[in-house]
Amino acid sequence: MALFSQTSQQGFQALLWKCHMFWPFLRCRQLFAVSLGIPNREKINSFSFMTSSSTALPVDPKETDVLPTEKKSKIDCKEGEGWDGETKEIPEGKFHFSSSVGAAKKWSMSHVLSRHKFSNVQPPEKPLQAEEWNKLRENFQSPEIFEEVMLNSMIRCNSPIDVAKSLLTHLAKRNGDIAYSVLVKYLTLCVHQGQVSEIRDVYDIMKARFKILESGAYSLLIRGLSNSNQWRMALTVLEEVKKIMIPSRMCYESCIKAASHHQEMELAFELYNEMLAKGVIPTLDVLQSFFDFSRGMKGAELQKELFGILLYLRENQIYPHKTFMRSIKLWFESLPGGNWRGHLTNVKDSGQCPVCKHQLEESNLTEEEYNHLSERILKDVIHGTDTFRKTSPKELEAFQTFVENRLPFDIVIDGLNVSHIKSRRMQCENLLDAVNCLAKENARLLVLGRKHMLMNSSNWKREIVKEMQNKADFFFAENISEDDAFLLYATLRSGKHCRFVTRDFLRDHKACLSDSLTRHLFRKWQRGHQIVFFPSADGRSIKFLPALRYDCVVQTTGDTWHIPYKDVFEEKYSYQIPRKWLCIQQKL
Repeated sequence: MALFSQTSQQGFQALLWKCHMFWPFLRCRQLFAVSLGIPNREKINSFSFMTSSSTALPVDPKETDVLPTEKKSKIDCKEGEGWDGETKEIPEGKFHFSSSVGAAKKWSMSHVLSRHKFSNVQPPEKPLQAEEWNKLRENFQSPEIFEEVMLNSMIRCNSPIDVAKSLLTHLAKRNGDIAYSVLVKYLTLCVHQGQVSEIRDVYDIMKARFKILESGAYSLLIRGLSNSNQWRMALTVLEEVKKIMIPSRMCYESCIKAASHHQEMELAFELYNEMLAKGVIPTLDVLQSFFDFSRGMKGAELQKELFGILLYLRENQIYPHKTFMRSIKLWFESLPGGNWRGHLTNVKDSGQCPVCKHQLEESNLTEEEYNHLSERILKDVIHGTDTFRKTSPKELEAFQTFVENRLPFDIVIDGLNVSHIKSRRMQCENLLDAVNCLAKENARLLVLGRKHMLMNSSNWKREIVKEMQNKADFFFAENISEDDAFLLYATLRSGKHCRFVTRDFLRDHKACLSDSLTRHLFRKWQRGHQIVFFPSADGRSIKFLPALRYDCVVQTTGDTWHIPYKDVFEEKYSYQIPRKWLCIQQKL
């Protein structure tokens, strides 16, 4: 066996069954991640890392069945960053348990140390003998966590694999066993270096010792195997994961990229559709890879699947970044006999594409769609339980009466939100600038304010507030009230022409809506009715971008595709609508 070249495989396997098994990280998922120096994070340098609340369970020699299905656990799919110098590391300590699942003994953790305290520890440059490791350990400030710190340093410094092997061999001889966390750290180093044979050896040892592993270990195994010529073994591991939990995004995407790289696109799309069905959200990176690996390939089914990805972008209002957009363009242009040509352009306020002269879809809803959305907003958001967490029924009723007696409005303004646009000016001055700008064309304005604005203060001068009240209707809610529901109510009740001004993303309210159709209509309505504002370059005034008359989502007519994109990847905040488009035409 490659892992313990200085110890016979038979002798080591015998040790595994003689000694007590380690049952690591019993309390929480965080401890597993933190012991690797990456709390709640998914990426370690060039690879991702996932953890779950489930633990690695030792194998009972008398029992070989996997755990029952109720042991399944969901995976946190949040992507993180790499190593953090301020990350706190919690050492594993000594975890001693019998091989029986129900015989867990009390564990203790003797130290909680900041990771940066040992960030300067340098691993040896070559393998050491047992005596040399013992000497280093004895001279170490905290000998009980020496192996943890040393392996973290090896990962950070990308030490030669033989150096790590010598430490593990020393541990096996000294303790008669190797803790789960140590195996995972060694696996981390192997994956980082693409040491496939070592990855397989660690996998064999873990399978022999544990019924199930932490999702982080599964993710590492799949990542390491999928990047090798033994990538199909990663599919086998993925099938094991499915029996006990929903695989992480990284698990799925590693297998998808491996299949795509080997031109097995049918398998790649099968995994992609499966992850969507399980509610695992794909990254733009894996979506882009489909277009990269499919370039120049024939097949109506393949083309249908890729069109499906574009429609997925449309449905979820996802704007690809420039690199992703270029991959889409190159794929279209590579289709054999397709005669597709792509051009980059900027669409004007009219909504007409300058390249193909096609008129983009309008952002306005039909009368039927608008009535449906209004009803659902009223039921799910305005009268939903979420509204009354910060707004009383009495106040909402007073607001509804206020609005009904003054309808319709042309623009509804989130006063508190607008007042914070420029931090160096008084808040009342910021709001006055907005009111003056929006009232120029005799628009009927409703400003949603808070009662503290009526108190003469350093930010709210009484005379300025009175000046604004001469130009707009004001409703002053309680200071603790949530005014987003008020904004939605007043805008929708005023009619399809009414717009609203806020920098709020309104994502929580979209999430309150009960079905996907209504959420889709809400996003479309929001894109066409939310007015964007920002400080001018000199900081003296507020600039407003009118709500678009056309819908800023991926759209197609069959022989044309129009794809809005952003220069760099960023979260898809609804008020940040891209102005750049990829126009793709098919010349028949």
